[in-house]
Amino acid sequence: MSIAMDPTASMPLTEHLRDLRKRLVRCLALVALVFAGLFPFAQTLYTLISEPLRRFLPEGASMIATSVTSPFLTPFKLTAMCALFIAMPLLLHQAWGFLAPGLYRRERRIALPLLVSSIVLFYAGMAFAFFLVFPMMFGFFASVTPDGVAMMTDISQYLDFILALFLAFGLAFEIPVATFIVVWVGLADVATLRRSRPYVIVGCFVVGMILTPPDVFSQTMLAVPMWVLFEVGLLACAGLKRPEPGKEIVAEL
Repeated sequence: MSIAMDPTASMPLTEHLRDLRKRLVRCLALVALVFAGLFPFAQTLYTLISEPLRRFLPEGASMIATSVTSPFLTPFKLTAMCALFIAMPLLLHQAWGFLAPGLYRRERRIALPLLVSSIVLFYAGMAFAFFLVFPMMFGFFASVTPDGVAMMTDISQYLDFILALFLAFGLAFEIPVATFIVVWVGLADVATLRRSRPYVIVGCFVVGMILTPPDVFSQTMLAVPMWVLFEVGLLACAGLKRPEPGKEIVAEL
């Protein structure tokens, strides 16, 4: 048995830079390729993404474009973001290929599942927002529109709004991964996090209050899943044992 050494320790800096440049070019090419395939459907994509709001618009009302370029640039921006989201697993695969050789075997066994879990949870957060939160949120906004006010949302402002929420919910669903990392790096142990549960619950409802409309139901729709995900993170950390300082996994002969 021998101690596993960093396999990239003797690699010159220029080789690292060449590898980084190669992977960045691949990432750009992947996003461009996905974008080219999606662009013919840009208008359809916007129609799909705006459906949670359009279903609550008053009869005869529609979304509007207040800028001359919005009818083209807004679907273009949406298509670019969709291409980025769709290509994200492949982009992270390139990032993993660049970072993995510098990790010890034990770190690789931990990091790869974390990477996959992060992707799945981020997409789950976006799906949760689109299918559950958006209909509830836009229904609430439509119900409180004052009499005599026509609800006609600008397409560009709507896109910016939902992209921000997609990001917020995607990051919120990373709580199990964040909890695992906190325990893994030694910032806190499971017992400490469990004792902090009341503060975590309050924090979840505060985040829910900030990110959702001011009604108890919608706040609970975000706060409760965040709390559940925190508990999932604690369960994942229950049997976690950190390596002793200065000792790493050993390689097989």
